[in-house]
Amino acid sequence: MAAVAVIGGGPAGLFAAETLAAAGHAVTVHERMPSVGRKLLMAGRGGLNLTHSEDFEAFVARYAEAAPRLRPLLEAFPPSALIAWAEGLGQPTFVGSSGRVFPKAMKASPLLRAWLGRLADLGVTIRTRSDWRGWTDDGALRFHTPEGEIAERPDATILALGGASWAKLGSDGAWAAWLDDVATFRPANMGFDVGWSPVMQGFAGQPLKGIALGFGDRTVRGEAMVARYGLEGGALYALSAPLRDAIDRDGAATVSFDLRPDMTAGALTARLAQGRGSQSLSNHLRKALKLSPVEINLLREAHGKDLPSEPGALGRAIKAAPIRLTGVQPLARAISSAGGVRLDAVDDHLMLKARPGVFLAGEMLDWEAPTGGYLLQASFATGLAAALGAEKWLEH
Repeated sequence: MAAVAVIGGGPAGLFAAETLAAAGHAVTVHERMPSVGRKLLMAGRGGLNLTHSEDFEAFVARYAEAAPRLRPLLEAFPPSALIAWAEGLGQPTFVGSSGRVFPKAMKASPLLRAWLGRLADLGVTIRTRSDWRGWTDDGALRFHTPEGEIAERPDATILALGGASWAKLGSDGAWAAWLDDVATFRPANMGFDVGWSPVMQGFAGQPLKGIALGFGDRTVRGEAMVARYGLEGGALYALSAPLRDAIDRDGAATVSFDLRPDMTAGALTARLAQGRGSQSLSNHLRKALKLSPVEINLLREAHGKDLPSEPGALGRAIKAAPIRLTGVQPLARAISSAGGVRLDAVDDHLMLKARPGVFLAGEMLDWEAPTGGYLLQASFATGLAAALGAEKWLEH
């Protein structure tokens, strides 16, 4: 039996701990916060989107540049395996209308309670308020604890310390001070700044449902939300990486809104050509196309206060409403972060090349993905890969 330290009590770390304990190793989880699973519980406030049911090739493509490295890990632990794992903890799942997978309980606390019970049964020790501070000069792990600083020498170590976007929940990226080959952290799945008029700012909190957003050669369906500072929501998050990079490069980026993606421009024109009479243009849009006040005002922000009255031009305006994004919300307000330990700094088993016996998992690795279950899925898959890598290394 080998002694393994898992540093970080999020999904990646806890899953690595479960895997290694089930294989017979003595596992201790170190968590700097007063309890484990805090980000998982936060995610559960939105229903706990575990994974996604889409075709596997489309699923892998969501990881963009990191897809080639993550593919074998996701093949080893695909969405079906995560669903089976959750159901094994007594949490049946269902597929929502968007293809996202949720536990039927629609929250994280029942799953986390069952998971912690399983870990206890496996003999996993969890030490909270145990803050990792790197290594001593002779290679031992340093921890700051309420009892003072301690040093430990496990047979293998799993680092699963998260990204840098949830400092209040323990993920602040401070660990980067003790590791090399760390790409700069940047916000991911974040909101974008827009220079709204005062009228549009008054719609803050209003949703834009059933839209399509286009940027470059990509178009995504989903929802967005108007905020006083600009825009946020799933459709924006799906494009957040290329939009962020374009803003970094050019200072701004323009995204195109299609407010009625299920209708062609011709169909819109035909509807709009039917007797407006003495109605105001806003009333005509509301009655003919069921456009909401926030959608009508978005059109005015995009095309000017005086929208075209000719049905064909107005239909085209509804299909392509350009909104200029002028900045990104900061890392502290982002759902996740890009950056972290570069993937070329770890081997195929996620072991640090510079530190044999130290394995990495979860969002502290340099990959990013949109919301929709992709973040949790890759966290679990890398947690498993790191645990299996550690087990293989311990055999030598």
